[in-house]
Amino acid sequence: MKIEQESYEKVIASLHDGLYFVDRDRTIVYWNNAAERISGFTAEEVIGKSCGDSLLTHIDSEGCNLCEKGCPLAKTIADGKPREAEIYMHHKDGHRIPVSVRVSTLTDENGNVTGGIELFTDISNQTANELRVKELEKLALLDNLTQLANRNYIEREIQGRFEEKRRLKVPFGILFIDIDHFKQFNDRYGHDVGDEVLKYVASTFIANSRPFDLYGRWGGEEFLGVIRNINRADLETLGNRLRTLIAGSYIMHTDQRLSVTISIGATLVAENDTMDGIIKRADTLLYASKSAGRNCLTMG
Repeated sequence: MKIEQESYEKVIASLHDGLYFVDRDRTIVYWNNAAERISGFTAEEVIGKSCGDSLLTHIDSEGCNLCEKGCPLAKTIADGKPREAEIYMHHKDGHRIPVSVRVSTLTDENGNVTGGIELFTDISNQTANELRVKELEKLALLDNLTQLANRNYIEREIQGRFEEKRRLKVPFGILFIDIDHFKQFNDRYGHDVGDEVLKYVASTFIANSRPFDLYGRWGGEEFLGVIRNINRADLETLGNRLRTLIAGSYIMHTDQRLSVTISIGATLVAENDTMDGIIKRADTLLYASKSAGRNCLTMG
């Protein structure tokens, strides 16, 4: 059965996977619909440009720019051998997409290599975006004010602790922490002074944490500690130590010593827990501390 060229083009255009062709100089000469969908770049934006011209800029899991060294497509054009790899493609919006690529050569009727073909599959639902951690750690995973982990990073850490518990039976605990009466403090002294308080509270966590524990800013005046490999009694002791240290700290403002206290909800991971479940339980315990008069820890 002979298939017309028009039919070939329709099949290629409707592929679920991204597909593009380049000449021997790696100038893009074809870009299918799926390539547009996965990368965010339209055919008009890429055809006639080199695939390495700040467009796809493929990089590996170590952050090495494959367009400068180690490009699978360039190697295949050079030696004629097909290749497969898992790499990270630059999306038009700026983020990275993990993709599985398969590359092969384009040849003329005499078998001479005239260019290359790359077929790429979006595998972002199969892998964690580890590259984003390496590229944007300061911006994406840290709270700019306190230099603690931000909420995204905390959630990643908790998921990691659940996985560690599942595989190795290592327990962990959560400290849900809130600065008492912080709204009134801000209203009275201003947000600049409030920011200084947030920073010194965060510094207390940093200075008094174990190397394998994580403290982060959950939002506003709320913080969350993910405490690895600990039992109930030690978690309670640790939380109360932090509470005492913060209550005894202060900043100077117009010759005044300003200080705050914290309330804490503390809990250990339980069987069949989920991330939402353990955080909600810790939050409920935190509000029990608030109802008990603040500046205290409730364990549950």
